[in-house]
This record gives sequence, C-alpha cells and structure tokens, in this order.
Amino acid sequence: MDAAQRRVRAVSAHLQPPPAPAAGRGLAANPTAGEYAHAQGYSVVLPEKLQTGKWNVYRSAHSPLSLISRYPGNPDIGTLHDNFAYAVETFRDCRYLGTRIRADGTIGDYKWMTYGEASTSRTAVGSGLIYHGIPEGARIGLYFINRPEWIIVDNACASYSYVSVPLYDTLGPDAVQFIVNHATVEVIFCVPQTLSILLSFLAQMPCVRLIVVVGGDDAKMPSTPVTTGVEIITYSRLLIQGKSSPQPFRPPKPEDVATICYTSGTTGTPKGAVLSHGNFIANVAGSSLNIKFYPSDVYISYLPLAHIYERVNQVALLHCGVAVGFYQGDNLKLMDDLAVLRPTVFASVPRLYNRIYAAITNAVKESGGLKEKLFRTAYNAKRQAILTGRNPSPMWDKLVFNKIKARLGGRVRLMSSGASPLSADVMEFLRICFGGEVIEGYGMTETSCIISAMDIGDKSIGHVGSPISSCEVKLVDVPAMNYTSDDQPYPRGEICVRGPTIFRGYYKDEVQTREVIDEDGWLHTGDIGLWLPGGRLKIIDRKKNIFKLAQGEYIAPEKIENVYAKCKFIAQCFIYGDSFNSSLVAVVAVEPEVLKAWAASEGIQYEDLRQLCADPRARAAVLADMDSIGKEAQLRGFEFAKAVSLVAEPFTLENGLLTPTFKVKRPQAKTYFAKEISDMYAELRETETASPKL
Repeated sequence: MDAAQRRVRAVSAHLQPPPAPAAGRGLAANPTAGEYAHAQGYSVVLPEKLQTGKWNVYRSAHSPLSLISRYPGNPDIGTLHDNFAYAVETFRDCRYLGTRIRADGTIGDYKWMTYGEASTSRTAVGSGLIYHGIPEGARIGLYFINRPEWIIVDNACASYSYVSVPLYDTLGPDAVQFIVNHATVEVIFCVPQTLSILLSFLAQMPCVRLIVVVGGDDAKMPSTPVTTGVEIITYSRLLIQGKSSPQPFRPPKPEDVATICYTSGTTGTPKGAVLSHGNFIANVAGSSLNIKFYPSDVYISYLPLAHIYERVNQVALLHCGVAVGFYQGDNLKLMDDLAVLRPTVFASVPRLYNRIYAAITNAVKESGGLKEKLFRTAYNAKRQAILTGRNPSPMWDKLVFNKIKARLGGRVRLMSSGASPLSADVMEFLRICFGGEVIEGYGMTETSCIISAMDIGDKSIGHVGSPISSCEVKLVDVPAMNYTSDDQPYPRGEICVRGPTIFRGYYKDEVQTREVIDEDGWLHTGDIGLWLPGGRLKIIDRKKNIFKLAQGEYIAPEKIENVYAKCKFIAQCFIYGDSFNSSLVAVVAVEPEVLKAWAASEGIQYEDLRQLCADPRARAAVLADMDSIGKEAQLRGFEFAKAVSLVAEPFTLENGLLTPTFKVKRPQAKTYFAKEISDMYAELRETETASPKL
C-alpha cells in the first residue's frame, strides 16, 4: 500500500460512519466524504504526515480527499490556451470585450467585440510576433492600463508559447527598466503616453527588439537610431502583418511558464513571481466550486490587470462567457462608467469599499431628521432579517436601498473583496445596502491568487472563507508573537499553503524562493490566521512588517491602519512605532471635505487646508475620532495612536509612498515623514514630563 492509499484510508477512518439501518430496512445510504464534510462545515482536517498523528491540514469540504488541478467538468483544459479555445468554441457570438472609448477618443455607449472577434485578433497578434522573428518562449511586456488589447495580447502569448510580463503603468521608469532587463523582455506593447517614457531610456534596455504602440498612428511613429536595433510599429500594423501571414498555434504545456508577475513589495527591487499555465488553471478551477459566473453576467474591469487579482478574475470570467466592459482609464469617472455599463459582478478592494462606506454613512448623518431615521430603521430591519435567516421586506429596498444600489449601476448581484482584510462592519454594511452576495477572499501572487474564499450563501462575516479546492492550508506556530496551534478557543499561527496553485519561484532568485517555500512544499505567507468553527479562516495579524515597542509589545501596523480606515476624517493612515518608544504615532492624510465641514461647524477660520491640518483643534478632533473607532474595534491599549499629524497631501504612487497595490511603503514613509514623527514623539515626551507621576 503506497502513501496516498494509506492517507485515504486514514481519512476514511476519520469520517463518521453511516447511521444504522432503521428497523425493517436492509439498506441505508452511506454518505460520501464530501457529504460528511458539508454536514460538519466548510473544511475537513487531515494529518500532514501519517506518522505524526497531528491533524492540522485543512482542505475544502468540496474536495476533501484530493486537491483538484483541472475544472471538474472540463478536465481537458490544462492551459490558458485551452481555456480560451473552449470559451471561443462555446460563446463565439456572445459579447466579450467592451469599451466606451471610440477611435477618435470621444466617449459613448459601450461597443462590444465578440469572443470570435477576439479570437481572430489573438491569432493575428501571435502571428505578427512570429512574422517579426520573435522566438518561442520570449518575454512580452505589457505596459498600459486595462483595455481590450491587454486581454488579446495576453491570450496571444498563451496560444503561441510566449511569456507575458506585465509592466505596471504606475511603477515609474526605474522599476520598468529593471523589470525589462531582469526578465530580458524582447517585445513591449505600450500606448503613446508610455512610449515617450520608454524612449527616454531605450538605450538602457538592450534586450528590447520590438515596440508595439496600441492606439498609435502609423504616420506619427518615431524612428529609432539604427544602433538600438529596435523597431517601433503600431498595433494595427501588427494585426495586418499577422493576418497576412497566419501561423498555427504553438500550444504550451501545463508546466510551461505563462507569466512572470512582478510584485513591487514595500521594500527593495521588484520580485518576479513565475506562474505556470497549470498554476492558473488550478486556481480558477478550485475557486469555481465556491464562486459561479454565468454568460448573462456583465463585469467592469478597472482593477489593474498587472495584478494577480484582476488577472485571475479574467481567466474565470472567460471560461464562463461573461461580458467584460472596461472603464475609461480614469478612476474619477468610474461611477459614470458603472452607470452606463450596469455590471452584475463587481470586484474591488477594501480601500474603495471603505470609501463607499464612509461616503454613505457621512451622507446619512448629514441628512439628519426623518431621512436619517428612515435609513436607520431600514438598516436595522434588514440586518435583523438577514441574521435570523429570513428574507428582508422588499419595501426597504424600494424606500432606501435602491438609491444606494444605483451607485454601482443597480444590477450588481455579486460583490467580491480581496487584497487585504475587509472589516466585518463594512462587509455587513455592503450586504445590507447593496443586497445580493458579498464575499471576501484571501490570496497572493505567489499562490496564483486565491487561497480561500467565502462560499455563496455563507451569511457569517469576519473571515475569508475556507480553502479553495486546489490548495490545502495549515497554521504554523509563531512563538515570538505568542501564536500557537494549541491556542484556545481557536488554533492560531502563520498561514502556510500547499498545492498545484503554488508558484514556481522568484525569477532568477533562488535565495528568496527558499525563504518562502520550505522543503515540504509549503509556502509561508507571512500572514497570521486562526481557524473559526466550521473550518473558516480569519486573518488577524501580519508576521512581516511587525516591529517591537520599547516595552516589548509586538505591533502589526497594517491591522491598526485597517481599523482607523473607518474614521470619517481619514483618507489614508500611516502608523509608526519603534523599539525606542513605548507608544504609536500616526500620520493621517485627511479627507478634505469632511475636515472642512467639521471646521465650519466649529466656526474655525483658516486660509487653506494645510493651515487647517496644522491646527491643534483639528488634530485633537481627529485623534478623538480615532480613539472612538479603536475602542469599537477593541484595540489593545498599546495599539492606540497617542499622537497624530495631519497632512493635506495624499499618499500616492507619484510621491513614492504607495506600492501599485496601494500598500504603504513603510521605509519610504518613515523617511518622508521624519520631521512629523520626531515632532510627535517630542510632544509626547513633553506631555509625560508635565504629567505628575503616581
């Protein structure tokens, strides 16, 4: 008997035996492992190694005895090329890629390309690259924001065995140059705006042979010095060349590299996560048992395609024949795009959901009187109905919530959240105000995206669901932070993941690869989780980016920043502390209109927002609101910020304070706000000196 058979037998023995047949009946149903697991919860627990006897590995109840790596209903789909071919065959004449931007640059209604038309363009792009002598396996850079051509080029890479390398449009020239040279990118697809940036340091990228300008004019293409050996053509020219010289597909194998996805991180140079075709298919297949899409669905694409969250969404949507409409490229115009497209599926990140929450709750407070009372009554009635498993009265939607739903187009049936933890009260707020399903997932680039996700129909909140069916999860003790698997009432520890979704490693970086993947194949995420009853995972802390205060307490600043994000005055927050000080301080980029409205209510005069931010009364008001939010979230005493500095300028990619995934760059923020941090600690020391000691 081999190890796999022994494990199956051990698991089978762990399952509850079927009930004894009732009197007079000779037969009784014997539940399958999956049915037993569903009866018990969302996960099943297995031993990692039969010899140890420790049951600490969690798998999805949808597939408890084996991890899946293919779609259960379409096991022949093993690559992104296979996935695209299946979608084209199944949905050829259905709407696929839509945009409002016309050829002349004006904005109108959405115009659509069918799956069949996208397939034709995909073949032309791949054939065009072969026409230019680009060899199989070459790295192809994509240097522009979301638009149909991004999807088409990516699928052309999949069908002709090229490796796509997203180049963040907002990373800045230095990082783009580093990635191009590190990955030896031979072709770059860009737009006229990013072409000018590339030309400024083209001589420093000797590996580049061809630049294709999407939306470019043939008559305006610049010539490059012969010494560079780089040809610049338009996307339309490449399509013509490819159509005139069609080439057969060069299908990849599942183990072949599909993409090198560079993650910026909060420090150091970007790291290239190498993901195979099999990684992508396993992840999407595993999550398809939790989340369903349909050909009647409409999705809006505005989250950066260079990030794994949106990238995997696109693979899943493609498989199900969903229509994908693109935003104009301007976040300030997103609400207008939503009103025109009226999507049924909306994916976002906590940063945007927190802003929606703050905007609506502040509007309700300001409305006052009867309107505020009606909202509170409707909210509480709908909340109570959901908690007790009843269908809320449709009257509340007609009176109150349909107006809120209209902000996202009025048809959204499914909202998803990822990238960082979404607070429980914001999750509850979204479910009540927008109706439909609101689910949260957890993942990272190194796991091809999703690790765990809520099941449709799961009404509980405050967790990120159970493992998807293509990976298994365990928690590893972190003694320095007092997290162990023996903790009561819930096991706690660092989240580790294993399965066919785990990446191949960091490109050209064996050292950092070994730091995150151990000898047993477990990827160490750096996140701290606990298991809730039913086998659902809750993210509670972060092993990385932790620091110790003077009194020895460990601090995870991201957790505290997520709490303070609900403060009405706060647009962004940076929590700082170190081992030389016993308390935390905060730098807050304010919500200008909220702070101005508060100043008006207090009769405070000021010349500009910077002057208002410097007013001690404003700092005191913001800190008081932060304290209130912190108490609601049950922060521990040492987790409260004891001083705050208000800044008028937001944290942005341009000023170097944010990563492209909108996480704070901590070392850079520490340097940038060095004076504010120093002043706050000096102020706290003065206060302590002036206070009488007991």
